[in-house]
Amino acid sequence: MLPFRIAADYVLYRLRSFKLHGVHSPFLFELYHNVIQHNGNYQAYNRVEALRKKLKQDNRKLQVTDFGAGSKSINKRTRSIKSIAHTSAKPPKYGKLLFRLVNHFQPKTILELGTSLGITTAYLAEARNKGQVYTFEGCPAIAQAARVNLKSLGLKNVQLIEGNLDETLQKQLQHLEQLDFVFFDGNHRYEPTMRYFEQCLAKAHENTLFVLDDIYWSAEMKRAWQEIKKHPEVLQTLDLFFIGLVFFRKTQPKEHFTLAF
Repeated sequence: MLPFRIAADYVLYRLRSFKLHGVHSPFLFELYHNVIQHNGNYQAYNRVEALRKKLKQDNRKLQVTDFGAGSKSINKRTRSIKSIAHTSAKPPKYGKLLFRLVNHFQPKTILELGTSLGITTAYLAEARNKGQVYTFEGCPAIAQAARVNLKSLGLKNVQLIEGNLDETLQKQLQHLEQLDFVFFDGNHRYEPTMRYFEQCLAKAHENTLFVLDDIYWSAEMKRAWQEIKKHPEVLQTLDLFFIGLVFFRKTQPKEHFTLAF
């Protein structure tokens, strides 16, 4: 069940959202109807969800180091793997959406800021096995668990970078020519979110896609989302409530949509 404040935001979102009928942008129309709203199945879904099911039954305890804003539901130094799988991993609906977005755009260089147990990482890597996924995790114990999980799926196109994101992100960006796809899920506070956004923006290009997680998670995240929408280099955004999509396509006008999902 959603906390009251987020539930109230969700009601307002549903009132504002629509299904993109009559929009004159072929790019957005195709993306919404053929990718975002796609309800078919991919074999990768079954593999990743089998891993999720297994982790939700895993009672092993991990010593957790959290450099971000923490969990709204659990705030303990020692947590079971099953509790992390239940509360920290993106739900299947959004993991599958990330898979479809990567599958559609076929990015070569993918960043994920916040690995957790590697469930979302697996969706990103499964969708583009010829691309390279760089995923960042601050907690050593969770990072090790994620490595085991990704290895169990046979994923070889993932590089897991362990350590405080405030230190590891900029170092890694120095070695990358450009970014094609970035999933921001590493810190749910305003200042770090904006800093990571600006750091990644320096490596973005016209066809880059940024995906921001939990844009209504807190007042700070709502503020960050509104500022990102106003950024002069941001030209199109799609508000899907739990995540927001950011595009930099100069061939289209600056537009912001709140879409039902």
